[in-house]
Amino acid sequence: MADSEIEIVVDDPTAPEADSPPVTDTRVAEVVVSLLLVTLALTLGYDNWRTGIAWDSTGPEAGYFPFYLSVILAGASLYGVLAAFLTRKEASETFVTRAQLRRVMAVFVPTLLFCLATQFLGLYVASFFLIAAFMRMVGRIALWKSLLTAFLFTAIMFVTFDIAFDVIMPKGPLEAAFGY
Repeated sequence: MADSEIEIVVDDPTAPEADSPPVTDTRVAEVVVSLLLVTLALTLGYDNWRTGIAWDSTGPEAGYFPFYLSVILAGASLYGVLAAFLTRKEASETFVTRAQLRRVMAVFVPTLLFCLATQFLGLYVASFFLIAAFMRMVGRIALWKSLLTAFLFTAIMFVTFDIAFDVIMPKGPLEAAFGY
């Protein structure tokens, strides 16, 4: 047997089950994403049209180039919708299974909560909670290691960004209590 024919198989005990039922297929995902992009393109196009898409005495107005980029985005997205509807239903394959979606949501939901918590707690406190929770719940790492790592990371980031480089980051009540 040649070296190029050697296959290494590694079992992943946390891998999603192979027999998990499908949640949606690629056709539905393509149509939904294309329609979201059309909505974005229409929103951007309207806003840039409102700003101004003509030429004045000094050249193009502020919305000229972004407006035409949104027109291109809308056209490409409509092509995506059309292409998805013209493909055969039988040719569409599973986009995501229930087990795969569960794994994606295990990352997406805490990240979304992190973004919301940043508005109220500030970046550093929210980062502490996100890192500690991910390490503990997803990585199954000991609680003391999770808390220590989260604390050290956020402390180093605070010193780096707020003290050393004086970068303005979202602050919360804890930073305000310490005078930052």
